[in-house]
Amino acid sequence: MDTSPPEITLPADLRPADGRFGCGPSKVRDEGVAALLAAAPTYLGTSHRQAPVRSVVGRLRSGMKDLFALPDGYEVVMGNGGAACFWDVALFSLIERRSQHLVFGNFSESFATMAAAAPHLDAPDVIESPVGTHPEAKPNPDVDAYALTHNETSTGAAMEILRPVPAGEGLVLVDATSAAGGMRVDPTQFDAYYFSPQKGFGADGGLWIALCSPDALARVDKIKATGRWIPASLSLGTAVANARLDQTYNTPGLATLFLMNDQLEWILGQGGLEWAASRCETSANILYAWAEKSDYATPFVADPADRSPVVGTVDLDESIDAKAVTKILRANGIVDTEPYRRLGRNQLRIAMFPAVDPADIEVLTGAIDYVVSALS
Repeated sequence: MDTSPPEITLPADLRPADGRFGCGPSKVRDEGVAALLAAAPTYLGTSHRQAPVRSVVGRLRSGMKDLFALPDGYEVVMGNGGAACFWDVALFSLIERRSQHLVFGNFSESFATMAAAAPHLDAPDVIESPVGTHPEAKPNPDVDAYALTHNETSTGAAMEILRPVPAGEGLVLVDATSAAGGMRVDPTQFDAYYFSPQKGFGADGGLWIALCSPDALARVDKIKATGRWIPASLSLGTAVANARLDQTYNTPGLATLFLMNDQLEWILGQGGLEWAASRCETSANILYAWAEKSDYATPFVADPADRSPVVGTVDLDESIDAKAVTKILRANGIVDTEPYRRLGRNQLRIAMFPAVDPADIEVLTGAIDYVVSALS
């Protein structure tokens, strides 16, 4: 039996100007690609330890300090491997003995699982809540690092970042992979705010960036002094030393660095983090208002206060085949609206990062209505 969806062609007015709504890799602005092409002859294929590349790294580090209004003493550090690699970095260089993990989706669960498997650490304190919600951190005198997630990319649930204990009584490590650049955050509430370029910063993956407080940097030195063996590529101390020279320990993706910096400077030029967060919230308000008014769609995250402004998840009625809807959208140039694979729900997942125009979110909702009506 042929299970492929019927061929449905969207009218021209229901086709977004840009049909990329993926949650990572995310939309890369055409202007960034054009700028990379223009810089390519003197930038791509050159040494990452020479001025052309180091100047981009320097601008990126300076721009991050401006974007997040980092207090004195905070440093912008980066390395290869993506945010998932930073979990390994944290296990070696930031968690002294035991961590607490808030688990409310696949990515927050993954870090907790890795901490539990680390032979040099005690079993983590894990606080879990159902997907679509988020738990609250609880002060624990036996814990020296609290692992929070600003935005759970798998579910579209978000939480405000607040210290569970006073500064100096436990590091606050925040996975901001899909939140950074699109959600407000107070830097005094974290010690390491880490993320990747392929979501809010509209570039390719392969890097991690961490905004580190003086307490985090002191922890790096403290752990190093104990003689703990740390692979050089996973040493936050090594990454810090190289970042201070505007470089990475080993060769980074030069195109990724350039595109990320271009996106960062675009956001700063538009008004910074407040502008970007407001733009994402505008998109989110459009998406969630549409879903709440719909007779077949419902926001997956029940509490409006916990709904992500950068990753929207919308459940469809079981009478509607979400897979068929996403396939038809894809055939019409609207791509990557599929749900997170392990969540296993009949839903759509839609990125609303700063590069995504809210007007395209509006058109997308109309396109979904058209497809669902045609399938009914």
